[in-house]
Amino acid sequence: MTSAERPAGIMVNVGLGIVFAAGIVFTAVMLMNSWGGTSWVFGSTVAVVLSGLALLRERQKTLVAGAGVAVAALAVVVSLIAGDSLPKEPSPITGLALAVLVGSAIRTLPSGTAMAIAAGGIAVTVGAWVDGRTTVPYLATAVMVIALVVGPSLRARDHHLRVTGAPPRSYWSDSPQR
Repeated sequence: MTSAERPAGIMVNVGLGIVFAAGIVFTAVMLMNSWGGTSWVFGSTVAVVLSGLALLRERQKTLVAGAGVAVAALAVVVSLIAGDSLPKEPSPITGLALAVLVGSAIRTLPSGTAMAIAAGGIAVTVGAWVDGRTTVPYLATAVMVIALVVGPSLRARDHHLRVTGAPPRSYWSDSPQR
């Protein structure tokens, strides 16, 4: 049973799906009101693809994480080439989805592969800074830093649990019986 099949994993994915959907709609509406036209289409498409990949991160982990980094990198390059014709990438939801993919890769993939995915995520984040200081690179950097802290922390926790054989503790299992 993978973590995505456990009740807690299912709830995490449901929560992420809600955040992704709400964020994509919110960002699209904000872009429609500020940039106008079809400026929202490119960013929304990229966010939908990255969000879908983040929700599928338990299946073919290396392929999904690598595809996520590649899509995000391509989106950053396209937004840089387009200049002021398109909003900057990674959008907040794209950045969050990429951070989920990077953090999950660091947690579960072999060290070399995890480092390559993390380096790709860092490169995408650095690419967001190329075009100047706006809110987009700050948000992308913040969520990437969180992924780069949480991913290794969970990896170390998982390793410790495997080595000690200690079952994961649950809040409910430690509650007093009446």
